[in-house]
Amino acid sequence: MKQTEKEWRDWLRQMEQILALELDESRRAELLAQFRRIADMAEPLMAYPLDQRLEIAGVYKA
Repeated sequence: MKQTEKEWRDWLRQMEQILALELDESRRAELLAQFRRIADMAEPLMAYPLDQRLEIAGVYKA
């Protein structure tokens, strides 16, 4: 599922409320820019096809 900028803004505002933070508009804009950069970097990795027989993540067994 691809996140939209609106969802990122909503999430950021919710985190501000939950964490009792007061971010100014310039900090919010920089965080959104970072979210965009992270999404751009992750896109090729998330698009990489996995073989159906491979486990997505290992399972720890003691």
